[in-house]
Amino acid sequence: AKNAAASAAVRPLLDFMQTMPAFVYLLLAVLFFRIGVVPGVIASLLFSMPPAVRLTELGIRQVDPEVVEAAHAFGARPREVLTGVQLPLAMPSIMAGVNQVIMLALSMVVIAGMAGAGGLGGIIVEGITRLQFGRGFEGGLAVVILAIFLDRVTATLGSDQRSGRGLFPSLRRSEGLSTAP
Repeated sequence: AKNAAASAAVRPLLDFMQTMPAFVYLLLAVLFFRIGVVPGVIASLLFSMPPAVRLTELGIRQVDPEVVEAAHAFGARPREVLTGVQLPLAMPSIMAGVNQVIMLALSMVVIAGMAGAGGLGGIIVEGITRLQFGRGFEGGLAVVILAIFLDRVTATLGSDQRSGRGLFPSLRRSEGLSTAP
C-alpha cells in the first residue's frame, strides 16, 4: 500500500486471478499435484487470496494521512506506524477481506471435492455421483450453515471495537467483565 508502483504492478495480476474460473485453478493444481487433498488446498488458497490482498491494501490506503503523520511526529518507526496505527484502523476492511477469503474458499471446497479432496465437497460429489441426493443435500446444507456462521463471526470481528460493538466487547459484557452499558 505504501508503494504505488508495486500496487500498479500487482493490480493486473489480481484482476486476472479474480476473473479466472474456479475450475481452472483446480485443473492447474491437479496437473502439478495429481488427484487428492493437496490440489484442493492449493486451488482454494490461490482462488481466495486476491480479495484479501485488495481489501488489505484498500484499508491501509484509507487510513487518514494525518493520523499517520501524527504517529511519525511522536517518533514512531515505520513498522510501529504500520502495526500500531494503520493495521488497527484498517481492520474493518481487512476483516471484509477475510470474510471474502472464507466464502471463496468454501465455494472452492465443493469444486475441490471433484478432484478427490474429500471433506464436505467430497460428500456432495459422492452424493451426486451415487444418486444419493439426500447425502449430497446434507453436505451442501453443511457448507451453507458453515458459510453463514463464519460470515457472522467475521462480520462481528470486523465491526468497530472502539464503540463497544464486536465480538470481544460482547463477550466481555456477557461475562460481566465490562463496565460499559
